[in-house]
Amino acid sequence: MNISKRKAFILLSMTVVSWGLTWVAAKIIVREITPVWFSAFRYLIVLGVTGLLLLAAGRMTLPRKGDLLVILVVGLFSMTCCSVFMAAGVQFVPVGRSVVLGYTSPLWVTPGAWLFLREPLPKRRLIGIVLGIIGIIILCDPQAMLAGQGFAPLGYLFLLLNALSFAVAILYIRKHTWVATPFQNLFWQALLASILLNIMALVLEGRPDFSPSPLTVLALLHCSIPGAVLAFWAMNVVNSCLPATTTSLCVLATPVFGIIFSTMFLGEQIDLSLIIAVFLILGGIALGTIKT
Repeated sequence: MNISKRKAFILLSMTVVSWGLTWVAAKIIVREITPVWFSAFRYLIVLGVTGLLLLAAGRMTLPRKGDLLVILVVGLFSMTCCSVFMAAGVQFVPVGRSVVLGYTSPLWVTPGAWLFLREPLPKRRLIGIVLGIIGIIILCDPQAMLAGQGFAPLGYLFLLLNALSFAVAILYIRKHTWVATPFQNLFWQALLASILLNIMALVLEGRPDFSPSPLTVLALLHCSIPGAVLAFWAMNVVNSCLPATTTSLCVLATPVFGIIFSTMFLGEQIDLSLIIAVFLILGGIALGTIKT
């Protein structure tokens, strides 16, 4: 699908705003629904909506042999692991800090690409990684952790695992040659994630026993449809119309919107350590993204 650059920027902006709001929605959801069941419900909705869209467009296909590994990797790491770790993390960590830590994946992709894909690792990228790691240390506040703040250290660990899981998926996708389209594979990836998540939820959290409020249901629908299905479609369209560097830099605005929305809707406070961490982490990522 080819659209003008102006429309692509509008679509990208809407996606970034939607992703920022998704983290607030996740915080609302985990107050009433346990993390793994939230993830299971989320991907059941993604599965249903994607299936209906593909059937309506006449684009539904069986998984192709050449796409089986990407279905496995994305379904396991980008969907199952990321969703569970994200939901578990926001239980214990404020949304503003969660969304920044969750978007550190590019920091881990850079050394991973150098190690496994033989991509160059220039000095500016190394500097970017160092800046990002310093920002993560400031964000997690080790001194406060040692003083003891409930389950916050566990929450930060979950969020780091979320970022690392997404980095694994990115590294594999970089070298994958698609047979069916990414959106056609989304159905099979969501199917795999749904099966895994429902099994995990039954084993780890037992049978679901909660009555979510209308706000929680609305938040779940946002995480599933605008925050996942439509965002996935939009990013495929945008990536075909805009340079990869432009898209990557614009996506860095997601944590900023997440922080703004967490302040507006959850009453979270923005302190100096969060501001410094944001500049260091996002600056480090940008330094490794911009091509010279």
